[in-house]
Amino acid sequence: MSLPKPSWSWASLPALLLVWCIAASRLPPYVLPQPWEVASEALRWIRSGDLGRQIGASLLREVGGFGAAVVVALAIGTAGGLSERFRAFVSPLVSLFMAIPPIAWAPLCLIFFGLGYLAIAVVIFIASVFPMAVTIQEGVLGIVGGQVRAARTLGASRAQLLCHVYLPASLPFVTAALRIGFSQAWRALVAAEMIGASQGIGWMVAMGGQVGNAGQVLLGIALIGLIAWLAETIVFRRLERHYQAWRAP
Repeated sequence: MSLPKPSWSWASLPALLLVWCIAASRLPPYVLPQPWEVASEALRWIRSGDLGRQIGASLLREVGGFGAAVVVALAIGTAGGLSERFRAFVSPLVSLFMAIPPIAWAPLCLIFFGLGYLAIAVVIFIASVFPMAVTIQEGVLGIVGGQVRAARTLGASRAQLLCHVYLPASLPFVTAALRIGFSQAWRALVAAEMIGASQGIGWMVAMGGQVGNAGQVLLGIALIGLIAWLAETIVFRRLERHYQAWRAP
């Protein structure tokens, strides 16, 4: 009986902490504090209640901007997959918007909507809607034609085709689109908060840098990575595994 191969994924975080400790021991604390000093900074934020407020502000913006992007991306991607004319019409626009870094829209959004929730939510929307729309469109285009012909032979209407053929068959691509879109949205959120917000995780990082508090900066960076990792592991990977079997051979 062969023993299972050991997994080395568990060792990556301790290795990172070890490198961090070694590097911090050779640098001044105001440049790179030790991990326990960052943990102490985290406890200070937790006890004051500010950490929860900053995380909540970021998540609220993410949910608003990303949620709106999902709805619009589903509409654009599905329509682009079903209609050649619509696809030809939107393709140049999608290519143009995807070529522009999302953070470039932040100053314009701040001018239009002012400092606050809406400006950052719009940046998140722009960052995530087009990559998701393209992925969903490719999924609809990749649906096997025999499935559609069989449904039409059985008398399925256009609405029934959409609900019972196109939607189930494209779900693996929809879940992949959500994973890609969330990643883009999260990066845009943090960058936009560093430019034009008065609270949020990105604001924490920016303010820590301005006042020279490296512990606060590293705490914000750790939160950014931790929340993204949790979303990736708990939500999107599970969704992809669940619907991967639906992918047409």
